[in-house]
Amino acid sequence: MGKNKLKHYNEVATFSNVLQFSSLQKEQFPYKGKWNTDYFKNNNPIVLELACGKGEYTIGLAQQFPNTNFIGIDVKGARIWRGAKTALEQQLNHVAFLRIMIEWLTDFFAEQEVSEIWITFADPYLSSSKDHKRLTSTKFLNLYRQVLKPGGFVHLKTDDDTLYQFTLDVLNAEVNDEKYPLDTKHFFELVEHNNDIYKDGLSSNPLLNIRTYYESKHLANGKKIKYVKATCKTNH
Repeated sequence: MGKNKLKHYNEVATFSNVLQFSSLQKEQFPYKGKWNTDYFKNNNPIVLELACGKGEYTIGLAQQFPNTNFIGIDVKGARIWRGAKTALEQQLNHVAFLRIMIEWLTDFFAEQEVSEIWITFADPYLSSSKDHKRLTSTKFLNLYRQVLKPGGFVHLKTDDDTLYQFTLDVLNAEVNDEKYPLDTKHFFELVEHNNDIYKDGLSSNPLLNIRTYYESKHLANGKKIKYVKATCKTNH
């Protein structure tokens, strides 16, 4: 681990807005089903950013929506450091960061506790043998539908053509994962998708104009940014 990474890793453990839990501590988590009452101490909607990296999208959304609670989730403490530090510096008290595996989502959030989920520039896992690791696979959609409120949204931003098309195929029930079966169309409905959100300049949706470090690099390399939005129709 590099010197700066080690410094950030150690410092993030002292941040009041970062919660870190291991697999052995999952059952000890105090805020499942109580994020509003016990952590944020308000009744505002809860929005997650998964694989949040440096938390740029979490921070960008929080700056626009002071009456919504935002939680960035990533397994890397050194990555979370940047977003968490910015939130503390800007006194964004409606922002938290959770250092866990995304596979543990239902251990940390209760049924219908979350209003929206953002997935921004996640690893596309291009090998077909790793389809189930993609954050829009049926494996993960099954977790999302358990914690989302009916009518809640899942958003994907990506530069990757394969992940974009894969997500559309999953939502249209054109991908059958025998290991992680899910009646996708029963639980989710595709709302919109766009294979080039900046084709005419800035997007007409201001939420899509938040740019992460990696998104800026992708744009500089001539890649098109794609977007998919789906809604959770039911939990059962």
